[in-house]
Order: sequence, then structure tokens, then C-alpha cells
Amino acid sequence: MFDFVSPRPQAQRRSGPRGHYDRWLLLAIVGLAAFGIVMVASASIAIADGSHLGPFFYLKRHLMFIMLGSGAAFVATRVELRELESRGFLLMALAIISLLLVFVPHIGVRVNGARRWLDLGITGFQPVEAVKLAVILYMASYLVRHRSAVETKFSGAIKPIGVGLLIAVLLLAQPDFGSALLIMAITVGMIWLAGARMRYLVLMSTPLIPLFSWIAVSRSYRVERLTSFLNPWKDPFSDGFQLTQALIAVGRGHWFGVGLGDSIQKLFYLPEAYTDFILSVIAEELGFVGIALVLGLFALLVGRALTLGLRGVELGQRYAAYVCFGVALSIGIQAAVSVGVNLGVLPTKGLTLPLVSSGGSSVIMTLVMLGVLLRASYEITRAEDARRLGAAAPQFAEAMT
Repeated sequence: MFDFVSPRPQAQRRSGPRGHYDRWLLLAIVGLAAFGIVMVASASIAIADGSHLGPFFYLKRHLMFIMLGSGAAFVATRVELRELESRGFLLMALAIISLLLVFVPHIGVRVNGARRWLDLGITGFQPVEAVKLAVILYMASYLVRHRSAVETKFSGAIKPIGVGLLIAVLLLAQPDFGSALLIMAITVGMIWLAGARMRYLVLMSTPLIPLFSWIAVSRSYRVERLTSFLNPWKDPFSDGFQLTQALIAVGRGHWFGVGLGDSIQKLFYLPEAYTDFILSVIAEELGFVGIALVLGLFALLVGRALTLGLRGVELGQRYAAYVCFGVALSIGIQAAVSVGVNLGVLPTKGLTLPLVSSGGSSVIMTLVMLGVLLRASYEITRAEDARRLGAAAPQFAEAMT
């Protein structure tokens, strides 16, 4: 069973090391979640009302997912990381099984031509959201167990790449090209941050680049996305419709936006206004200032996670450190891709803006991932306190003599 830990108040812990959950991480998480609630409400009211679902249908659903995810995240903050480390292989096995289940009739659900959902009866679930966390936990465990081989041998670095490729192949079969690239980026990034030699990563990446390039142009709809991204105004009412509407929204925002709730593009012009393209609504209603605020909160979250990871490596808390690196990469890369798509810098990938966009599986599993990150921050600060106590003990003994 998992070892649930309830850190006692400081007054009750007069001896022994104490940890705490990083306040800057909490600030960034709460800020992004609160911002997301406001913007999902603004972006979805007209759509929900026009569909005769009631104006607050999507907002209520988003709040429900926030509450479920927050409860799961609270549980995650109480689980010792050593318990997750010991179950890394099991979690990866469950992740692979969940990706295979989407192909089983009556269990997997086909939506818009892709099999990415599991039918859980009362709701659907997108397993790739849980797979991201499973990959991070497994990779962190592997990098701790094989630290020397990863740092010095080509074979030590290529083995986890093989696991990432297996996950990517299963995602491509759904098909989910964007998530496959994200998983590979997380895997390579964690290996590099764990100390693998750059020349090994270059050697491994060299054959992957043409492979993924061929996959990108092997399907006609992917080619259409690439060509429409390069020149969306060539066909603004067909292939380039999403991007042109997003760019119109961004352009209308200027410095301070048209005002919260006053977006025109969200009124049935901009597809997926409260999910994939919510940043465009933010740009239109709150302008450059709103975009800067969102990017600042993501920079705080990702930067703080990376800083904690470096502190964890210095303290010998390598599993916690690698978990911090993995979560930072997952949140940072996905946010960067979502921002790039909304601003017309990247082709459409179907990735949500973490914590801000509406989406059940994404919201819940992102909060669970951040709960694990907060647990890592607790264990790293506890190790720092233990080091301080250890350094102070000889001085206290000397003073007593």
C-alpha cells in the first residue's frame, strides 16, 4: 500500500527535519487554475447557451473536473516518492495497457476519426494524459537506478529512448502525432538533464528526425495542416479557418484587449474557443497584458520546478529531482506548443493549455502531476532541513563542551 504522510505542524515537530510545499509553485498553480476558470466561463457561455445546454454548462463541468483533480492532487502530495519509485515499472505497464485498450471494441471510443478515449461508463477518459505522468515516474526511476550507465554509456541512454518510442508508436496508431512528439521530448529532455552526454543524444536523435518528418507528411490531413499553417490566408474558409480566426482574435486584442467577456471571435467564429484556442480569447479580451500574465505564471511554474530539481540533485534526492525535471518539461513544452499554435507559430496539434483550457482528462491529470511535483518539493526541502540540522549538530556539541 502507499505510505500516506501527513506532515505535522511545526509546533509539534521540535526535533528532526521538516519540509514544506513550495509557496511559489502553489502561487503559480492556483493563479493558472483561477485564470482558467474565469476564461473558460467567458469563452464558453455563448457556445453553451447557443447549444441550449444552459449558459454555465461548460463552466460547471470545468469546475467539477477542477475539484476532482484537486482532491486527487491532495492525495498525491501525501504519498512518499519512494512508493512511486518502487512502482515505476508497474505504472509504465499500466500506461501501455491503457493505450492498447483504446483499440478494443466497446471500450475504446472513436472521436473525429481517432481512437484516443476510453469509455468509463459515466464519462470518457483520454489515457495519454495519465501516460505522461507514468512516463515521468518511470524515467525518473530508471535514471536513478542506472545513473552511471546513463552518464557514461551509449546503451544506458538509448534504453529509455526505446521505451519512449514504444509509447510514441502506440500514440501514432491512434493517431495522436502531437502527444507522441511530446512524450519523446520529455524522454530525451529528462535523459539530458540527468547527465547523458550530448553526443549520445545527437546520435540517437539523428535517425528519429527523418522518421518523424516522414510520419508528419505520410497522412494527407497532416500535410494540409502544415500547408495551411504556412499560409492560412490562402484558404481562410476551409483548411486555414481555425488559424485565421485565432489570428484575428489576437490582432483585435492590442495591448489591453477589448474587455473581459467582449470577445467577438468566440461567438461561433473561433472553433474550440474554450479548449485548444482559449489563448486566442485571452489575447482578444485581455490583450498583450493578459498573454504576458499567463506566460509569466507558466514561467514561474516551470522555472521553479527546474530550480527545485537542481537543488534535489545537489542534495542527493535524485528521484525527486528527476520528477521535477519531468513535470517541468511536460508542462513547459505543452504550454509552449499551445501558445505557438494560437499565435500561428506552430501547426495545429490539438494540445490544450495546461490548467487553463477546459478538458476533463487533461485538467485532472495535470493537477495530479502537479500534486506529485509539490510532494517532490516537500521532500527536497526536508532534505535541506536535514542537512542544516546535521551541520548544526557538531557546533552544538562543541558549544556544550
